[in-house]
Amino acid sequence: MEPSARRLWLMPMGLLAFVAAAVFASLYIVDVLVTGGPSGSGSGGIWGYFLFDQDHITDAVSGLGAMVAAVLGIVITVVSIVVQLSAERYTGVTAMFLRDKTNIRVMAYYVITCVCGVWVSLSVRAEFVPRATLIFMLMLTIIGLTMMAPYFGYVFRFLEPANIVRRIQSEATRTAVLGAQVDKSKCAEAQALALSAMEELSDITSNSISGKDKIIASRAVDALKDMAIRYIETKGAARKEWFEIGESICDNPDFVAMDPESLKDLATRRTWFEWKIMRQYLGIYNEALTQMREINYLVAIDTRYIGEKAAEAKDEHLLELVFRFMNSYLRATLNAKDVRTAYNVLNQYRILAETLLSKGHAEHAITAAGYMKYYALVSYEMKLSFVTETVAYDVGALCQLAHDLKSPAEQKILSLFLEIDRPGLEHAHELALKGVRKAQVKLASYYVWVGADALATIIYDDMASEMPERLRAIRDELARVESKDFWEIIDRGRNFEFMPAAQREAMLRFFDRFTSLQEDVKVSASA
Repeated sequence: MEPSARRLWLMPMGLLAFVAAAVFASLYIVDVLVTGGPSGSGSGGIWGYFLFDQDHITDAVSGLGAMVAAVLGIVITVVSIVVQLSAERYTGVTAMFLRDKTNIRVMAYYVITCVCGVWVSLSVRAEFVPRATLIFMLMLTIIGLTMMAPYFGYVFRFLEPANIVRRIQSEATRTAVLGAQVDKSKCAEAQALALSAMEELSDITSNSISGKDKIIASRAVDALKDMAIRYIETKGAARKEWFEIGESICDNPDFVAMDPESLKDLATRRTWFEWKIMRQYLGIYNEALTQMREINYLVAIDTRYIGEKAAEAKDEHLLELVFRFMNSYLRATLNAKDVRTAYNVLNQYRILAETLLSKGHAEHAITAAGYMKYYALVSYEMKLSFVTETVAYDVGALCQLAHDLKSPAEQKILSLFLEIDRPGLEHAHELALKGVRKAQVKLASYYVWVGADALATIIYDDMASEMPERLRAIRDELARVESKDFWEIIDRGRNFEFMPAAQREAMLRFFDRFTSLQEDVKVSASA
């Protein structure tokens, strides 16, 4: 038996039975040895307890059956109350409780013991007492009494929200993995069960957000991610029927609302399962915006995990789907003008792109950089300057990684990077433009530092017509940054503008290329 079963069941039951037996045995021994014991020469001493008297044992036998029935009534009453309370908050709890093997076994044990008690009570005769049967019934009753407390503990643990979430996820994952490998008739049922589990987890998250229960909401969001990751690992073994949107799920509101061609694409691209999970994520994300930002961050993190798993499995269609949902998160965030959430979602977007670069998915990394550039330009128009600046630094970090990896995507990502400040310069506000230029200078300084002068020249050419006043301000502000830690607590934990000492020296050499700044130096020297 597993250690957890010993700790949660056998040890409490054994301890309760031992204490009860020790107390009773101590008192009985005192009666036998001190107060004179039972009368008659055939009493048998201490073991005389088991020499049941035919004239009086019938009263005790009927009491055994009644006692077990009373315990069963208590158990059913308590369990019904707590299950009903949980069912009001989490859908499907009652069915889950009734499917659990431990609950079925415990209830079966009490019912069987009650039936045995009825039979034993009718087996006693004036001329015959079935001692072995009575002792067995006595043991059943003792086990039933001592099992009551551990079982209550099991029920309360079973109904803990975190355990409910874990159980929904594990059952749904198992259903999806097995259902994807069975025939069409069973496949449809498995699809419906898996989809229902996704929606249950989404409901739990929504209720937790409304109730400000961050822990449960986080676990439900993670459960959806775990379901997707496990599914992707076994997706290759699925039958083709699994990827069709069958009759059991085609009337789901999320699928009914879709354009027929888009619905067909989900089946063709074999991504309906992951789409449904991330569709739940999008609903959760929109609900959590401005209410519980931590859930927004977690949704972005878990979507990145799905994207990384898709890259590992070389599932191109799923990777494209991940980009679409990440873009939807950013769009919703910008519409809400939630700069802090955009800052953190972009962090996950950048990490996903870096992973793709590291694993050789150059084209997808370029795609990610292009989307990030687009939302930087959208932020320009919305005057969310910090978001634009964040994108600039993130794409600059991608350029640096691409150079370190000698990735074929380097030139294209660099081109996208230099386009972040292109459109509508006359309408761009100073703060956003300066932030983008700082990111460009930082990357150029890195290129100078590592000897990639040709790439640094590309950035110089892009900035050659920049106003001297802005260049001077950028140089002075970057030169003053000496700590990698930002002066406030931020989620990324790093200062965008920090550069190591050697890179700061390279930055000054990069600025020496600008003739306008050199002329300023000559003028000031002559004065």
